[in-house]
Amino acid sequence: MPITRLAEEGRLSGAVVHGGLVWLAGQVADDASLDVEGQTADILGQIDALLAEAGTDKRHLLSVTVVLADIAEAPAMNRAWDRWLDPKAKPARMTIEARLVDPAWRVEITGVAALPDRHG
Repeated sequence: MPITRLAEEGRLSGAVVHGGLVWLAGQVADDASLDVEGQTADILGQIDALLAEAGTDKRHLLSVTVVLADIAEAPAMNRAWDRWLDPKAKPARMTIEARLVDPAWRVEITGVAALPDRHG
């Protein structure tokens, strides 16, 4: 099976496709001046674009990990998440607090999605 690497830059690929799955690298906001809700919305838009490039979409997300610089900001992150989420296709999700590489980043999101079955 081939391995496809999408949005390659510097040290990483934005996503890697293999064996019917799409692995997303940790995505951070393009505009770090936004609050956590704005950063989350920005990141979710990036995830939509990466999944589309891979041939899938958010309805096929299997699992997601959300990393917050401050867990107290979870309600703000969840507001953006809830607006974006397809309520009929909720992935497994974990939210944790950790220090992020750039102190301006408030949230980082990674996940794994399935490619849709093209044969059935």
